[in-house]
Amino acid sequence: MKAGNCSYGRPEDLPETIPVFPLPGALLLPRAEMPLNIFEPRYVAMIDAALAGDRIVGMIQPDENKAPCASGPGLCQVGCAGRVTAFSETGDGRYLVTLSGISRFVVVEERIVATGYRQCRISAASFADDFLARSDDEAVDRAAVLRSFRDYLEAHNLEADWDSVGRATNETLINALAMMAPFGTAEKQALLEAPDLKARAETLVALTEVALANESGAGRSLQ
Repeated sequence: MKAGNCSYGRPEDLPETIPVFPLPGALLLPRAEMPLNIFEPRYVAMIDAALAGDRIVGMIQPDENKAPCASGPGLCQVGCAGRVTAFSETGDGRYLVTLSGISRFVVVEERIVATGYRQCRISAASFADDFLARSDDEAVDRAAVLRSFRDYLEAHNLEADWDSVGRATNETLINALAMMAPFGTAEKQALLEAPDLKARAETLVALTEVALANESGAGRSLQ
């Protein structure tokens, strides 16, 4: 797969150790793009280092079920590596960054480092398919995804650009909806770790239906 000016064809194309950005509720997926507003000094330093090197940053969620360590909260076992494919400096010490997803990874161990930002030794061997062209788009129940999306919009009095939605591939549509969905850490992690696009779509539909049912039940209880 291609991210910016670089191609990544196999797990070994990723560096063994990468900086990680723990951010609850943030989901990066392969072949998707995530905008980031970087302002905390240690993460500004992380972007400086990434730009001076291979431009790889790992997005990962904190794991509230794990005990904190000296460097911060415990981390989920699976994250997603991305490449900085666009950035701008704001003049007030911030970076506006676009991170293009490459592949999911498993944390092998966290490195003890002197940098203010955290670094982990990773392996993407379990996610070799992330580097390949998508072959499971047709297995997705697009109608079910669109139906749950429409139900969510109607429940919250929101609208969508349906022309753009209609032109989007299944992967683009599902990944965009998964990344923007207002779910919690556990739900976002379930979407990240779904084994393939079909499973991610089914998980997305199920989570949306549960969220709508809970909202409806809460509304009734207040009446």
